[in-house]
Amino acid sequence: MKPRNRAQFNLRARLAMVAGALGLSSLALVGRAVDLQLIDNDFYQKQGNARFLRDIEIPTSRGMVTDRNGEPLAVSSPVESVWADPQELLKHPARLPQLAKALGVPADYLTRKVSQRAGKEFMWLKRRISPVAAKKIVALDIPGVFSQREFRRFYPQGEAMAHVLGFTNIDDEGQEGLELAFDEWLRGTPGSKRVIRDNRGRIVENVDLIKPAQPGKDLTLTIDRRIQYLTYRELKRALLESDASSGSAVVLDVATGEVLAMANLPSYNPNAVESGNRDSHRNRAVTDVIEPGSTMKPLTVAAALEAGVITPETKFNTNPGWMPNGRYRTTDTHNYGILDTTGVLTKSSNVGASKIVALLPDKTFYDFVRRFGYGESTHSGFPGEAAGVFMPPSQWSGTSKQTMSYGYGLSATPLQIATAYAALANGGKLIAPTFVKGQVNESRQVLDAEIAREVMKMMQTVTETGGTATRAAILGYHVAGKTGTSRKASGGGYSREYVAFFAGVVPVDNPRFAMAIVINEPDASRGYGYGGGYVSAPVFQNVMEGALRLMDVPPDDIETWLAAQAAAEAKRNGGKPVAVAAGRISSPQSTVPAAAELQP
Repeated sequence: MKPRNRAQFNLRARLAMVAGALGLSSLALVGRAVDLQLIDNDFYQKQGNARFLRDIEIPTSRGMVTDRNGEPLAVSSPVESVWADPQELLKHPARLPQLAKALGVPADYLTRKVSQRAGKEFMWLKRRISPVAAKKIVALDIPGVFSQREFRRFYPQGEAMAHVLGFTNIDDEGQEGLELAFDEWLRGTPGSKRVIRDNRGRIVENVDLIKPAQPGKDLTLTIDRRIQYLTYRELKRALLESDASSGSAVVLDVATGEVLAMANLPSYNPNAVESGNRDSHRNRAVTDVIEPGSTMKPLTVAAALEAGVITPETKFNTNPGWMPNGRYRTTDTHNYGILDTTGVLTKSSNVGASKIVALLPDKTFYDFVRRFGYGESTHSGFPGEAAGVFMPPSQWSGTSKQTMSYGYGLSATPLQIATAYAALANGGKLIAPTFVKGQVNESRQVLDAEIAREVMKMMQTVTETGGTATRAAILGYHVAGKTGTSRKASGGGYSREYVAFFAGVVPVDNPRFAMAIVINEPDASRGYGYGGGYVSAPVFQNVMEGALRLMDVPPDDIETWLAAQAAAEAKRNGGKPVAVAAGRISSPQSTVPAAAELQP
């Protein structure tokens, strides 16, 4: 009996020990669970969140850019971008060829690209594609492949507005033009939200909105889309007809300094920047400086009128069509003989301009031209705007002032030339040009209003019979302007290539528009001519005819228009004279034309 009692005792003891061990283990587990879930749960909660809880960015759109009438010039469209978690993707190497085919890239290229980022958790696969295309890729259900919303910039006007607007990069950041100048204004502020992802990285729940996205602010420009298109179209036509290498044109509102149009060629497509020639991105109207040629002569005349050394009737002997200028000659295209001050502008006499500037002290001439903004930026705010070159008298040679009087020895941008002519048209008030509608720049009185009007009347003769720019004349309107034809500077001298200018204002009696056109290297061998009166003046005529109608600017030469309409009507009636009433031909079918909309 005793051995059995001992065995029973040992069994009880063992059971008690096992039960005690299990109890202690259970107690330990309960205590650990209490510790993890109630006492020290922060650390493990963070570890869990780190694997499944994510803060992700909420993309936002860039502000829209519109023309002065609210027409869209730059808009942001929603697109999708495909991305991957390389670590997850590399766990399924057999799916890489399928993914490469969907992306349109070689399989070995994708494999190498993913392998190089094996230690990362994010990489772009394809950015800014259509939502439909992105959905097809994600629908393949390849582990670690996802898509997210982004925005892409779209420019409806294409090449016609490229140089003014510029473009954005793949991250929707402004790179050139007004997109760069107003990048902070246009760029929105991305938001942020907290989400839960599953073990394959897919969002299964939106937990919290941390910060809402703020879209960019819209920007309204002074540009008129219709006038811009006209300017681009006519500039392109002139380049094709003259076989010129490049050209620029600027249209300003005389009273406000607003830039209504600014076109350059060659241009590029801002919707496909990567396919264009980098040199074509340059906005030549504000970055390229050229010697302004004879467009300087009205300023030379204005400076002498202000100084009181000449009057519009002062006579100048330009015989025999040239005069010495140091080791060189100043020449005219013809021997114009005796010219008065107005005739110097009408015939564009270099000799006459030289004799006028000789009456002015160096500093007087320099200070006057500087007042019109030459030698400094126009302060338009456009990125990369050039200041031009206009050296002070201390750096002049003995021939400098004479050559400057007709536009050599100094340089300016097309925008500077247009701004100076707008000041002449605006009663001598210079206003810095602006691209933003509603921005009001203060004017500076740089010339007496009466002298400005005298110069305008003299410039009017340039576009009339006997002047050098009859191709700039517009029926029904008085046009004031000045042609220019200068040789291109090259290697310390001048080449055989030319630059053709025209700068003008319309209407003369109540000026509304100022325009400058610069065409580089027109080919004279094609028989079209290379001078500003042949090449650039027609651009002014065609653009301004459209702009005057679009803006409903009343004619200031209605008699000439009525006479021309009467002659045309008489021709249609077999040469019989037609009575003309104020504003209407006697024929009931013919009336003064109304404003017309021009569409690209």
